[in-house]
Order: sequence, then C-alpha cells, then structure tokens
Amino acid sequence: MDGVALLAIVVFLLTYVLIVDERIHRAVAAMAGAAVVVFLGIVPWDSLLEHLDLGTIFLLLGMMIIVNTARNSGLFEYIAIRTTKLARGSPILILVLFMAVTAVVSAFLDNVTTVLLLTPMLLYVANLMKLNPIPFLVAEIFASNIGGAATLIGDPPNIMIASSAGLSFNEFLFNMGPIALVDMVILIGMMYLLYGRGMKVTPEERDTLVRTLGSLDERAAIRDKALFNKSVIVILFVVFLFFVHNDIGSILHTFLPFVDPAMTLEPAEVALIGAALILFWSREAPEMIFEKVEWPALFFFGGLFIIVGALVETGVIAEIAAFMISNVHSTGEAMIIITWFAAFASAVVDNIPLTAAMIPLIHDMSGTMDVYPLWWALSLGACLGGNGSAIAASANVVVLGIAEREGVAITFIDFLKLGMLVLVVTVAVGLGILWMMYVV
Repeated sequence: MDGVALLAIVVFLLTYVLIVDERIHRAVAAMAGAAVVVFLGIVPWDSLLEHLDLGTIFLLLGMMIIVNTARNSGLFEYIAIRTTKLARGSPILILVLFMAVTAVVSAFLDNVTTVLLLTPMLLYVANLMKLNPIPFLVAEIFASNIGGAATLIGDPPNIMIASSAGLSFNEFLFNMGPIALVDMVILIGMMYLLYGRGMKVTPEERDTLVRTLGSLDERAAIRDKALFNKSVIVILFVVFLFFVHNDIGSILHTFLPFVDPAMTLEPAEVALIGAALILFWSREAPEMIFEKVEWPALFFFGGLFIIVGALVETGVIAEIAAFMISNVHSTGEAMIIITWFAAFASAVVDNIPLTAAMIPLIHDMSGTMDVYPLWWALSLGACLGGNGSAIAASANVVVLGIAEREGVAITFIDFLKLGMLVLVVTVAVGLGILWMMYVV
C-alpha cells in the first residue's frame, strides 16, 4: 500500500472521528474531507462525477420537497389523531397502532419526518393516560428503522444500494418487505412482553381518555383541504410510479405507440417528477419549501461519496475486497459476515458512511461470487443496525431530542441495552429469511 492510499485512509478515518464526535456538524466534516482529497489530487476533478452518486442525492431531494409540501396541509397530524382514536383508550393498542403507522409511513416517506410529526402526539397521549412515555418513544424508533428497511426509499442506505446496484423498487419490496413485516410482528411481541403489564389504566381513566379523544377533531388538523387532497394524490401517484418504474415504457406504449416500450424511470426521476408535480399543482411558494429541504444532509452525502471515491481511486477498497474474498469461500459466508458487520458497525457509527464504504467492496467481489444476495445482507445490517444505539440513526436522535425537551430522559446505556436486544433478534430473523431465500 503506497503513501497516497495511506493518506486516503487517514482522511477517511479522521472524517469518521469528526462525524462520531459531533462537535463539528457531519456535513461540514464530510465536505472538509472531500475538499482535502480533491485538493491533494487523490480524486481527480475529471472523475469527480463518477463518484458523486447523483441518483441518491436527487432521490432524497425530490422526496424532501414532496414531504415538506404535504406537511403544510396537516396530513401527518390527521394520520396521528385518526390512529389514536382507533385505539379507543387502550394503551397497548395505541402503542401497536402507532408502531404500525410509523413503520408504514417510514417505508414510503422519510422516517425522520415521520417521527418529527408523531412524537409530540405520542408524548401527549402518554401524558393524558399518566403512563411512562419511554415505551412509546423507543417503540416508535424501532418501528421507524424496521419500516424504513422495507422499501427502496424508506432509508438512505437502501437508496444508496439501489442507485449503485441498479435494484428496482419492487425488488426491494419483494426481498426486504417480508423481513420487515416479520420483524415488526416480533417487535410488537417484544414490546408487549417488556412493557405490556405496565400499560394499565383504570376504567375511569380509560373513559376520560375516550371522552378526550372524542373531543379531538382530526378534520381540524387539516390546515389546507385543497393541498391535503393534492398531497394525497401526488404521494399515491409517486408510490405507483415506484412500483412500475421498470415497466413504465411498456405501459405508456399501450396508449402512446411512439413511446419506446423499453423505456424505464430511475427512482430519482420518479421523485423529481413527483416534486415538480406537487409544486406546480399546489402553487406553494417554492422558496418556502426549498428552505425546509435538509440541505446539510445532501451536502453530507456529496462529501461522503467523494471521500469513499478516494478509497476507490487508490485501490484500498479493492485490497479489502481481495482480503475478504481470500477468506470467504461462498456467498452464504459473505452474507453472514456482511450482515453482522454492517449491523454492529451501524450501531456505533452512522449507517450512511458505512454503506458508502461497503458498496464498492461488494462490487469488487462480483468476480468470484454471486453478489446479488449480498446487497440484501448489507441493507438488512445497515438499516436494522440503526436500532442498536441512541446515535445509530437520525430518527433516534430526533426522537430522543424531542423527549429531552419535554423532560423525558432516556440514557444512552438504557437505550443501548434494549436497542442491542432488538438489533440481535431482528437481524438474526432477517438473516434467517435471506438464508432460506438464497442459500437453502
């Protein structure tokens, strides 16, 4: 390994340290690292776009615009109130329903947005029932990460994997959807065993809660009825396009013969089409919507892609892949190693840079084994590893931050104990399902 490769590794590791330390914003850390490798010529300017995954960045940008526009209608508050009313005052049923809603919404929209909108309602309901809010909050975190693993757009690692490996929305739904569904059932069982006995209310308290919930009008949460309807239509249309994006040419060719039946749409194109449609149709002020876009997250992605590109340019990734290949003799062994490494590493550091580093490694293993199952192993470990610790995923940090502002403290160690239990059980079950699908 030459000096340039060592320098690329040093920049990569220092960037990781800054990201974990959090005293410098992770976007600034990633951009600084990218600036260093470009300035030193480790990543030539001419090859910059080869490493900058625009598919991932534009997909995130498009979905952020859609969600931020829909948020102005009161759509998510409406969902929260309707969910609470369905439980009819049963604490455990409220817990289960909110977990289900969180998982489903996180599968199709950004899970950080989901928890931002649902967490205040959970705290309100727990306070109303005079119950410990911690079970509701940790269950919401776990459900958001498991639900996000189910689809291509549910979690950033999946977006990155799909963009690099050319995987479709339906492939993600077929491979990761059943795992997320089974893990959600297991998670609900675990939450009931751990907290169910403590979620008891007297008949009088339940009656009071039912009356209070009855006074809540979900329709009043809708701030803009026209925008609400347009948002629902656009979101459903975007989800439909994600399902058919690989077959859109043949569908359009049936009605428009001049359309090439082999035409396909990339997930990023679908997201940008949806973003343009909702902005054009809603007539919302674009400058207000663009202000709410998570620009730091997008710049973080961009910087990170360039830093990992430095490891690719210097051959570091290829050397790691060669080492793994020499010690792994089958796809099954590689699945086990990648799944558990990604899961436990994601519990310690952010799963986004981890995924960015693992993707080229898997590509380099394609010469000696079938890497198709390895993409699902990486997705499983990176997404569900987010449940391992309080800082392992953005949704975790958001929920715990809101709880702390409301006087609800969840310590790092307390979360770690429960999070690691959930991580081990759900990852083991998911790996078992992948093993049945691709090895047995």
